[in-house]
Amino acid sequence: MNNAQYGYRKEVTYTFNEAIEKITKSLNENGFGIISNIDIAQKIKEKTGEDFENYVILGACNPKLALSALKVETEVGLLLPCNVIVYEKSGQVTVSAILPSVAMGFVDNPALEAVASEVEPKLKTAINNC
Repeated sequence: MNNAQYGYRKEVTYTFNEAIEKITKSLNENGFGIISNIDIAQKIKEKTGEDFENYVILGACNPKLALSALKVETEVGLLLPCNVIVYEKSGQVTVSAILPSVAMGFVDNPALEAVASEVEPKLKTAINNC
């Protein structure tokens, strides 16, 4: 497990596709659904013709907590959903999630900080259990 300044990540021992399946399941078990799935490698190939290693951005959303955040700050939608990435670099697969405390730290609102502090452990648990 590794902590970046803005993300929480885990290197895994399974394949890229298995990692996507496992994190999707783990997120679901922690109250999140996937509302977007962006295959960055595919988009880069389409738009530039260049190859890029496997890289997917999953937009994870816990509807109840997203609603709480939106009721506090309408513009917080700019920071939603919680991005979870799965990527492969030199054969090593990594799963990583944004830290809501950092993302929501841009907004000076204690009520929003409370929502972020509820979301963050759920994301970390999902990463830890995938």
